[in-house]
Amino acid sequence: MSTKTVTIYGRAKKDEQFLIKTENHDIRISKNKNHPDLDAPSPIEYLLAGYAGCVNAVGSLVAKELKIDYKSLQVDVSGDINVDKFYGRETEARAGFNKLKVVIKLDATISKKQLENWLKVVESRCPVYDNLINTTPIETELVNVYDTVGIN
Repeated sequence: MSTKTVTIYGRAKKDEQFLIKTENHDIRISKNKNHPDLDAPSPIEYLLAGYAGCVNAVGSLVAKELKIDYKSLQVDVSGDINVDKFYGRETEARAGFNKLKVVIKLDATISKKQLENWLKVVESRCPVYDNLINTTPIETELVNVYDTVGIN
């Protein structure tokens, strides 16, 4: 079994934009009050973008393996989210999306059966799709920085 650990580091001071460091990139999240030109997508937009990007990456790989010559691949993802939970309002609704609608347009001269097979393989190999449809355990460790600083 081959595994790869993916780690990101995110940080923001109070009332500042959240900045994430990945292996090779910096990612900004949401609004930047001090520099509006650096505004970025919200976390839920990044989630949908990550899914669309993963479908694109895996879809391209699978198309190559299946010898499907295509002109373009478009992935549109949308979903309704109830913001009451986010804003702390009384609600029974969950905080996340109730469902996502995904429209994938592969511009290729192939049969419907080939297209359906391609999608089946893409979904089975797409890590983001897998994490969205299956429960993934999350282990959270909370550290109070105050507790880690030695007091003399």
